[in-house]
Amino acid sequence: MATFSVVIPFYQKEAGILSRALDSIFQQSFEDFDIIVVDDESPLPVEQELLRQTEERRARIRVVKQQNGGPGAARNTGLNAVPAETRFVALLDSDDIWRADHLKNAHDFMTRFEAQCYFASMQESEEFYYHFGMAKLAEKEGGKTLVEDPLVLEIPNLASVMLKDWAFLHLSCMVIARPLFETIRFDPVLRLAAEDVLFFADCILNATRTVLCDAPGAARGMGVNIFHGIDNQSPEFLRQQFNTLVALNTLETRFENRPDDVASITSYKNMARRQALWSQAGRLKRRQAPDFAMLARWVMRDPAILSAAMSLGAGKLDRNRG
Repeated sequence: MATFSVVIPFYQKEAGILSRALDSIFQQSFEDFDIIVVDDESPLPVEQELLRQTEERRARIRVVKQQNGGPGAARNTGLNAVPAETRFVALLDSDDIWRADHLKNAHDFMTRFEAQCYFASMQESEEFYYHFGMAKLAEKEGGKTLVEDPLVLEIPNLASVMLKDWAFLHLSCMVIARPLFETIRFDPVLRLAAEDVLFFADCILNATRTVLCDAPGAARGMGVNIFHGIDNQSPEFLRQQFNTLVALNTLETRFENRPDDVASITSYKNMARRQALWSQAGRLKRRQAPDFAMLARWVMRDPAILSAAMSLGAGKLDRNRG
């Protein structure tokens, strides 16, 4: 059986995106892998994409189908399907592509340093400017250099560092060892709302060692997929922010004995409340009814949103007076 299992959640509307991701896997310099594609009731049939691959390649791809459950549920299905002999799981979003040495670097450095969790840098691009690599993280946070070229490091209290700004982490650049992928799962309820951050935290907190590599592991794709397309004018935005709050509440339990970390999480919760309220104010401005049912659910779960609403209202009143 293969050293790596690659798990890809698949929900696409655009032909050729999955084929591009698969091509980047089969072009890896480390070739001992198998692939699990989880079809999350994709509008574009996965079989159509696999026709683009050779028969030899298709023999190394297992397709698992499920009712639509979102990216977290799809990844969980993939993790549950990993063969017993697999040592490492590498995650890849269906619209991203890997750099040629991603699996080689992950295998080399996880083996050499007995790491259970590994992150490479996401390749920088103008479209996704908020990502930053491990070299920039080291400039900000320090850490211990393990290898000079490519830069490989470990950072004490990485979970706490992550809470300040997790833009250096991406699922398509993440590899985990068996002790983690046997037990840790995504929260499938948190669709499109910080389920990846919870997973990052749980893996980092439970890993005996996490190493970070500055060499780019993946590049962001531009396909229409399960992760994008929701902005503050989308009908789903309020639900997304609510799920973000739920995720942050769960995250808070992981750090309840660390006051500084709780403070970081609290600031993100306040941001989610403000964004939710501004989105509903925008609906009123566009003469659309707010999502009263979702707002009522939010108040029941998080009464602090009422204080946030009063604060935003008072701030707007002061600006109007000015």
